[in-house]
Amino acid sequence: MVDPDTSTAAATRCGFVALIGAPNVGKSTLVNALVGSKVSIVSRKVQTTRALIRGIVIEGSSQIILVDTPGIFAPKRRLDRAMVKTAWSGAHDADLVCALIDARAGLDEQAEAIFDNLQKVDHPRLLVLNKIDIVPREKLLALAQAANERLAFEQTFMVSAMTGDGVDDLRSALAARVREGPYLYPEDQMSDAPLRHLAAEITREKIFRQLHQELPYQSTVETDTWTERKDGSVKIEQTIFVERESQRKIVLGKGGASIKAIGAAARKEIGEILEQKVHLFLFVKVREDWGNDPERYREIGLEFPKE
Repeated sequence: MVDPDTSTAAATRCGFVALIGAPNVGKSTLVNALVGSKVSIVSRKVQTTRALIRGIVIEGSSQIILVDTPGIFAPKRRLDRAMVKTAWSGAHDADLVCALIDARAGLDEQAEAIFDNLQKVDHPRLLVLNKIDIVPREKLLALAQAANERLAFEQTFMVSAMTGDGVDDLRSALAARVREGPYLYPEDQMSDAPLRHLAAEITREKIFRQLHQELPYQSTVETDTWTERKDGSVKIEQTIFVERESQRKIVLGKGGASIKAIGAAARKEIGEILEQKVHLFLFVKVREDWGNDPERYREIGLEFPKE
């Protein structure tokens, strides 16, 4: 007689899939499209993903755990080095690696450098050409051929993370490729990032969208308190840390206009995700040279580089 629990476990699949690519190729947007919900922040500013954020997808009987790594770029500062090290550790620890290429940019210098490092990753590699909605088909086919000549990929996918074109095919392929085994997360869980962390990331995204080029990306957000109220709402207090007083004034804006807009946008999105009313209180503080503070790295899930 077959044990039903054993047969169910044997029928399931589960695995980690790392998304590797240069800044702004659309990794976070693709994670959110594959999951079908917001689990990673999306911004036009480069290098917005700092830590490994896992989106969790159930496709058929497979659980796909997506590792959204920081964009890989030439590191200049301590924070940069920590982000790049985190990205490559995510690739080496995963079961599958998806190399994302911006179809508009093609095999530029950043893509070539990533291909060089991917040769050292001993896992099946898949090529994903993103942003196909804005590139002619002839260019896509030529790019796919050139990329596969440069580095052998087991499969090539053409997607638009923004419109969803090709995303279902990629999700199905990943589901078929992860190894047999039990699920590692509950079926209704979409990310292993704590809600406090996700809420802070959402606020950080709104800062980027509100201020664009006015504020350097060396700002961070921490959730200080999270209080469930008797009326079913939640009170959240967050602190936005910047490195200089001039940056604090930018975040606040004239008459507090900027911080109010940031708070309103973040409160709306956090409330939609939690499906409950949110009372969000934001504070802005100067923390000089936080980019060299080991404690801050631990807060955002990065290993502090010694050099």
